[in-house]
Amino acid sequence: MVVFAVALALVGVFSVVVGMLPRGLIAKACKRDRDDQRLFSVPLKVLGGFAAIFYFVAVVAYSASNRWNLNPQLMFSLCPLYFIKMTFDPSLLAIFFLLAPLNAGVYGAVGVTSGCVWLAFRKRS
Repeated sequence: MVVFAVALALVGVFSVVVGMLPRGLIAKACKRDRDDQRLFSVPLKVLGGFAAIFYFVAVVAYSASNRWNLNPQLMFSLCPLYFIKMTFDPSLLAIFFLLAPLNAGVYGAVGVTSGCVWLAFRKRS
């Protein structure tokens, strides 16, 4: 389980570093104009998609019955806050307004990272 936590921490650090870079430097790396509106459209779309999907995954993980025998390592990789469900049973309100949004934020950072990598390495026309 430590590998998943370290990988997610590295993605989070990368996302913060990319978020702190000046817009001009990112535009220069992507060979685009600094004021191009499409410069950040791909990472933002991927952020929204990942956040929506993994919000849903967190809600499904909460509502899963114990009889399903979900693999804890798989669930921890899909929903890092799954260990909270394993240790104590949070309320449905806490899931919808605290834990699921946190899971969406973590995987939203993964989405931004993958969107930035795609933007940097795609073929330029």
